[in-house]
Amino acid sequence: MKKVIVYTQPSCPPCEVVKKFLAHHNISFTEKDVTIDLEARNTLVGELNSTSTPTVTVDHHVVPGFDLKKLEELLEL
Repeated sequence: MKKVIVYTQPSCPPCEVVKKFLAHHNISFTEKDVTIDLEARNTLVGELNSTSTPTVTVDHHVVPGFDLKKLEELLEL
């Protein structure tokens, strides 16, 4: 099973769509709210080189922003 992490923040409609998309496809994921989780925020900006939410990691692949087609490809849906 692939390891999926979704970096989110409140009041982010695309974040909600991505989470619903993953749930619809029965994909387990970990959600990290970058507004309250300083470590997640530092990872998002520093290691993942992203400043937008949602940013999704699928194993070692990073999908910044709202890109359901890329997620479908990485998750082999």
